[in-house]
Amino acid sequence: MPAPPPTGPLVTRDSLATGLRLLGVESGETLLVHSSLSSLGWVNGGPVAVVQGLLDALGPAGTLVVPTQTGDQSDPALWENPPVPREWWDRIRATMPPYDPLVTPSSGVGVIPETVRTWPGALRSAHPQTSFAALGPRAREITEGHAPDCRLGEHSPLARLEQLGARVLLLGAGYDSCTAFHLAEYRIPAPRVEVGRPAPGGGWETVVEVSITSDRFGELGHAFERDRPVRRGRVGGADARLFPVADAVAYAERWLAAHRPREEDFPYPPV
Repeated sequence: MPAPPPTGPLVTRDSLATGLRLLGVESGETLLVHSSLSSLGWVNGGPVAVVQGLLDALGPAGTLVVPTQTGDQSDPALWENPPVPREWWDRIRATMPPYDPLVTPSSGVGVIPETVRTWPGALRSAHPQTSFAALGPRAREITEGHAPDCRLGEHSPLARLEQLGARVLLLGAGYDSCTAFHLAEYRIPAPRVEVGRPAPGGGWETVVEVSITSDRFGELGHAFERDRPVRRGRVGGADARLFPVADAVAYAERWLAAHRPREEDFPYPPV
């Protein structure tokens, strides 16, 4: 049976760059992008064309940043999609390859971030579970010093993006994927949890971390968009939103404290 014809719109590198500029992306800025390739339409050139279009819109002085998370670098006891048999857990922990920023692929964030990760000149932060990759003149400044016990907090690229006046671009992605909101979780009372992962030199390690969750981020994003300036538009076939990292973090601090308090049960002292 022949494959169905592609659905539109037809999207090219040039049309992406044009759409991004119309949305408000500025040459020379620093942009944290959360994306969905399938939402854009039929992209001639796939994720490569998307990255090229983003870089065209940002220009040579701009910096492109994407999440390159590796959630499978985690304790198999917590895996749910799919779970693995309990009798496998110890063997998985003993043999899981440790994180290597040069070779460990991203997972769960889509094909566009993985394309950025492997792009010539890309730099990647060192956290084994919540890394970011960046391209551009500020890439090293953003990715260096990502502390191994700070997934998305003050010693992560998110805090540097806030300081640098970066903006978030949601390109066919929803607010539930907005990592900037997680930085707010480090600034309000939050539980701490033990996080297991392969150790850099081999074996298994456990660190104590702030508990993070995207629960209710959709509601948070709806309220943020209602109350704060957010540039909205269409890029290709995708809904797109553009807003400052700092605005998102400041709003999330207040909203989460009021609507999603999590200080009830602390297995460890709050940060």
